Order: sequence, then C-alpha cells, then structure tokens
Amino acid sequence: MKIGPPYLTKYERARIIGVRAFQLSIGAPPLVDPERAGSRNPLDIARYEVDNGILPVSIYRYLPGGGGQSLSLSRLVELAREILGSEYV
Repeated sequence: MKIGPPYLTKYERARIIGVRAFQLSIGAPPLVDPERAGSRNPLDIARYEVDNGILPVSIYRYLPGGGGQSLSLSRLVELAREILGSEYV
C-alpha cells in the first residue's frame, strides 16, 4: 500500500455508499438479499454491501505529482479488518 491509509477514508466510504444507494433506489438489483442486510432501505443495503466488501469497485488514489494507485474495495475492507479489528465500521 503506497498511497493513503490501508482502509476506506470516511469520504470514500460516504461517496460509494451514496452512489450505490442511488443506484438501488432507481432499480439496480442488490448484490445481497435485502433481508440479509436487515432492511429493504437502499441506504442500508448499500452500507451492508460496502461494509462487507461485496461491491466490485476499485478506488483510485492519485499522487500529487501524477500517477496513482488502484485498490479494490474488498482488499481495503480486508486490510481494515486486519488492522482495526472490531473498530472498523
């Protein structure tokens, strides 16, 4: 891990959850059973998908001088759980 923290920042997490909740609200199929997420609310489903690393999303973090690094959501969630343990999410 070269750029940034080895977990989703609060800004990255908020953006992904917001975009995914919007997608769900306009009819995109959820990647998990809504009952498993505990609610049929798009925001709750999106939060569950992000917190469990289910979404096939990559985060691209830029370097000030150019270039950057692409990290998968599932890898960031995995690293965060290793480092932060139960404090994650």
